Amino acid sequence: MTGRQKLLLAALAVLLVVLYLVAVGGGRHDRGDPAARPGWLARLGGGSSPVDPATVRVDCAPPAPPPSASPDGTVVSFTSGCLLRVADPGGLRTLVLRSGASFEVTAPAPGDAKVTVRDEVAPGEDGTAVAKVAVNRATEVALGCPGGGGCTVTVARS
Repeated sequence: MTGRQKLLLAALAVLLVVLYLVAVGGGRHDRGDPAARPGWLARLGGGSSPVDPATVRVDCAPPAPPPSASPDGTVVSFTSGCLLRVADPGGLRTLVLRSGASFEVTAPAPGDAKVTVRDEVAPGEDGTAVAKVAVNRATEVALGCPGGGGCTVTVARS
């Protein structure tokens, strides 16, 4: 190995150490807030845009009133549960669900993962419960009401 190659290898090693230290030092050490703005790395990558509510079909059991359109998105009211069928968005998108009360969401993880994610979403300090579901293909997202009462969820535009 020549002196020039050794120098280049040493410079590369130093660069990797510096990048590692920047990544570790610049990271957050908490679990984060899913409703918070994305970090600098996500902003650099552009993030993902929301799913268009018009591409979501709603099937509820027992049958619920038909979903209604609002300026904020599609409003779905149900008593026991609903199945949202999201059309293929053509890339990674975020299905945004909002409600004034707690609700349950069950959805498959994006990509080829064989994982199903379930969460009970509760209202935050502003009184709104928000669930953001990553979608990258045609998929089904199940909604439920904790406690068996009625729920109203908006498939939001953002």
